[in-house]
Amino acid sequence: MNIEEVNKLIKAGESQTVEFKQSFNRAVIETLVAFANTQGGQVLIGVKNNGEVVGVDINEESIHNWVNEIKTKTEPVILPTITQVNLGGKKVVVVRVVEFPIKPLSFQGRYFVRRNNSNHCPSVDEILDLRMISKNQSFDSFLTDSTLLTLDKDAISLFFDKISKKGRFNPTDRGQNDLEKLGLIENGVATRAAELLFGNHNTSIHIGRFKTAATIIDDLLIKEPLIFALDETMNFIKRNIRIEYGFTGELSREEKWQFPLQALRELLLNAIIHKDYRNSTDVIIKIFDNSILFSNPGTFLKGLSVEDLKTDTYQPVHRNKLLAEAFYLAGDVEKYGTGFIRIRDWLTDYPELEYNIELLPDFVRVKLNDKVPDKVPDRVPDKVPDKLSQNQKKIIELILLNNRISMQRMADKIGISKRKILVNINKLRDNHMLRRVGDNKTGHWEVISSQDERN
Repeated sequence: MNIEEVNKLIKAGESQTVEFKQSFNRAVIETLVAFANTQGGQVLIGVKNNGEVVGVDINEESIHNWVNEIKTKTEPVILPTITQVNLGGKKVVVVRVVEFPIKPLSFQGRYFVRRNNSNHCPSVDEILDLRMISKNQSFDSFLTDSTLLTLDKDAISLFFDKISKKGRFNPTDRGQNDLEKLGLIENGVATRAAELLFGNHNTSIHIGRFKTAATIIDDLLIKEPLIFALDETMNFIKRNIRIEYGFTGELSREEKWQFPLQALRELLLNAIIHKDYRNSTDVIIKIFDNSILFSNPGTFLKGLSVEDLKTDTYQPVHRNKLLAEAFYLAGDVEKYGTGFIRIRDWLTDYPELEYNIELLPDFVRVKLNDKVPDKVPDRVPDKVPDKLSQNQKKIIELILLNNRISMQRMADKIGISKRKILVNINKLRDNHMLRRVGDNKTGHWEVISSQDERN
């Protein structure tokens, strides 16, 4: 590592893979263990937390002692790469480790992982996850008390029908052999994945339609085999969200779901596939007038963060590999590790929606909601003439807030019918107060001011 590279690290500050220390101590070894258990990283010794370079007195014997101390206090043994760099007459030592293939590593019997720019002690479940990931195993591969004979034959039949049509796996006429090839059955005994997909798994998807946080309009507890539960859940969602109608000013209209169905299905699959099934809490979905919320037990693995999911280069880790592969073969998952990228793509046609991912201590929560405020502001902008009716002023205000808003959403916000919205929009167009730019699907509304009209 050269001077330019070290200066760049210092300028960027501490992070998921970089930490500063003024001197070598126990905390340095703790951080090296956290890095090795996560994504690898480097400790810069001779640098304050704020990035000020103070330097460190060092010689070859000191380096040798540091390496020995790291080796004797870590298990499995960490062998770091150590580099010295001179910055303005001050020595900075860079101690680097890569992600270790066999996890978890410990420092004097204690385990650490890296989250953002600090070290954390993982829970027992997280330690188990580290161990399984390093062995290329997942929780859903463990055998259960269920057997092939106790699984739902219709569920298995549907699965084979779906994978035959998709063509990603060619089943034979020997179903048990095929299930064993896929790792779902072992000597006639069902794995946890097979039990979840085709059996009585004692877990649920709990979905409800809410008017307010405390007022439930409708709810459903789905305990079916997951191969059935996916479509049953989507049917409930479609019954409880709106179909809106885009409007071009003519009699023609285009149907549009309140939320993109592909994105909702992807979020549901993510909740099912990445749920921590050691936790008995249900996957919970709440549908409100202007939002939908998915919550599932589990945390991100291998140091994955919310910020990572906002990029196109994140590296996914599947908590339940057999479930992920089964839904992929059935065509419900189109491509490994691209779900959140495709959700962002689908949402480009819904600029009125915002999308939020939240990582809680034991849950992941994803929310889609309407950007338009629930209440139309009382004040109408100065560019809106007084001669307009109150409803027309509110329509203008809503369009100024969101120029792609649908008629249905306007009707919901103002409290009048879609037919009245249409009548008022036609009047605004006839009076040269409003114009449509682009087509029905990708276009938007523009409010015309008097200055615009003169030009």
